Amino acid sequence: MRLDEFIEFEANERAERRRLAAEKDYGILDHLDSFERRFEEHVSDDAVVGSVSPSIFVGRSNYPNVSTGLLSPVGREERAAAFETSAAWYDEGVSISDVFDRRTSLLNSARGVDVRDVGASGGAKSVGGGAGPAASVHDAWNGWLGVQREVAIADRPVDVEIGLDGTPDLDFDVGTQDIKTPTGPRAAARTAELGENPHVPRPVQKTLEDDDWRAEGAMTYLYRRGFDVYEINTILSAGALGRGEDRRLVPTRWSITAVDDTVGQFLRGSIRDDPTVDRIEVHRNEYLGNAFWVILIPGRWEYELVEMKSPGSIWNPDPEAGVSLSAASEGREGRTGYVEETAGAYYAARLGVLEHLDDRGRQAKALVLRHVSDDYWGPVGVWQVREAVRNAFEGERGTAETFGEAVHGVAEHLPVSLGRLRRKSTLAAGLQANLGDFVDGG
Repeated sequence: MRLDEFIEFEANERAERRRLAAEKDYGILDHLDSFERRFEEHVSDDAVVGSVSPSIFVGRSNYPNVSTGLLSPVGREERAAAFETSAAWYDEGVSISDVFDRRTSLLNSARGVDVRDVGASGGAKSVGGGAGPAASVHDAWNGWLGVQREVAIADRPVDVEIGLDGTPDLDFDVGTQDIKTPTGPRAAARTAELGENPHVPRPVQKTLEDDDWRAEGAMTYLYRRGFDVYEINTILSAGALGRGEDRRLVPTRWSITAVDDTVGQFLRGSIRDDPTVDRIEVHRNEYLGNAFWVILIPGRWEYELVEMKSPGSIWNPDPEAGVSLSAASEGREGRTGYVEETAGAYYAARLGVLEHLDDRGRQAKALVLRHVSDDYWGPVGVWQVREAVRNAFEGERGTAETFGEAVHGVAEHLPVSLGRLRRKSTLAAGLQANLGDFVDGG
């Protein structure tokens, strides 16, 4: 499909999606009232009985003294799997309000652990809310860390009984600023016991049993066995991957990026000697107020993400600030350091591009342009970046005769001028320019 036809087609599709979204009515404050009532019905001061945990959480504040938590959807145990972040959220078409609903419905029963002692022969020190020492994460299959690991490695939500220290912290005096960081109530956990024997997939058992397997190799092995990155980062976060007593709890946010990066490096190596795409392609997707344009160019692997954050969006809240730009890129050999400017979005978007190329047995130069509009009023996590790019390659695509034609065509639909884009983008900067390109229109 010619680029101009593709852009017109996409505009019509976006208009239909906006119409359908406008018909939905999410009562956020009504949800909070309902949740508080449900919470009071199911939770006593000293226990959560018969709960189901689909996932865990490891915090990063005050690292290495981290908070480790079991997440439980209070009063909605029959739908526990739906509360765990996954690719299925995109398939469901969840909204920002839906994400808020699910995240605020999860009770985080937490204990503190000093990760410097986790893995040491003497066991792990419990800090700030635990009762007594916890076991080494390498050996922990009982007690708090043991239950947490069992939940993390299981292939379905697990029945647990959690003893609490006091009443959970419920603060539902919510204003416009609060709903930008959706989190559920938090409680100090005293004990946790399994209500069943969790089912652990054989490939996960294999990585646990091999004490000489480096974490990177184990991650790649699980990915090649059909595990998605969501499952792998939970297992990594629980300290269940890596060499024996070197295993450590990994803050959830760090584990997400670590898995995206590790799997991305593996895929980049897989396509290294593949033939290139034979023409310039333009792919597009839009989700949760984020629009993505992916331009694939014949040639050896290069990658760049350029982010444009509109004023009034969550990451650029000042309506008078103008559009902010950030960018990061890599060549054929990848990067040697962490990407600060675009952070986890860089690795999540790269994974989506590399998976597509690996499926096709091709390589390419890839320019990903992300426009964060003011419809993105609350941060839902980099999963939406990953899934939007993964799904950008479904359906129709545009084609162009030259890279310049592709960038010029896409730039007409961006919130910044072509000149400003070229001054920020390494790949776009290589285009031959004329004076009109540098008239700053955004």
